[in-house]
Amino acid sequence: MFTPDAFDYGVVPVLAETTSALGGDPAAIGRAAILGQMTTGFPLSPLTASTFILLGMSKVDLGDHQRFIFGWAFCTTLVMTAVALVTGVL
Repeated sequence: MFTPDAFDYGVVPVLAETTSALGGDPAAIGRAAILGQMTTGFPLSPLTASTFILLGMSKVDLGDHQRFIFGWAFCTTLVMTAVALVTGVL
């Protein structure tokens, strides 16, 4: 739905300010955004230019890439979230 730059510079600051206005920790929004952004988020997104560059260089179809990487990316997200919860980062 968003490119990485639009998400980082447009959506995350709005969410952080809203969280701050409601008494929450705006840094937690940034940490939560990073957990999904670089795992199941943008590497699978057709809105990320670097994904198309890498797919073109490796001659892999976007659909094949998404089917292959989704399971690994989802498991990575679960592990990162579990570690963040255990260590108190989230």
